[in-house]
Amino acid sequence: MDYLQRLSAEWYEYQGYFVHTDLWVGLESDGSYECELDVVAFHPLRRHLVHLEPSFDLLSWEERERHFEPKFAAGRKYLHRLFGSEQHVHLEQIALIVADEELPPRIAGARVLKLSDFLAAVIETLSAFEMAEAVVPEQWPLVRTLQFVAAYRERLALPQARAAQQQPA
Repeated sequence: MDYLQRLSAEWYEYQGYFVHTDLWVGLESDGSYECELDVVAFHPLRRHLVHLEPSFDLLSWEERERHFEPKFAAGRKYLHRLFGSEQHVHLEQIALIVADEELPPRIAGARVLKLSDFLAAVIETLSAFEMAEAVVPEQWPLVRTLQFVAAYRERLALPQARAAQQQPA
């Protein structure tokens, strides 16, 4: 499991979702599978089902579309079957992409979420709690690290930035 998979899986699990990573779907007659879904998270109270595909790639947008299309199509095809007994399950598909440039809002039918926006939302949510009152448990080390970043971000300036702030005007 790569970093983005682990981080997103931890985040959803921390929020009360049941999470499965590297979920193989579409059993073929030869014993192989049609596709692997990177992160699937289900929140039973909210009836919210998330299929998230993180991407660290340097592909063109067209290549990304070809990469994501079979994964999100398989998610739409099979995930409702896995949760078929649940009434009114809402499936949200997200392509979590590392990019600095502006991106289109959707790819292969899924919402595009830039890593920087994902991290900002996580840090904003974690900033709402005092660490002394609600520290993230050790079972989610990446989310816990982001909680420390949220708590101490004012003091985490780079040494050059700190030196510039300390010099008289």
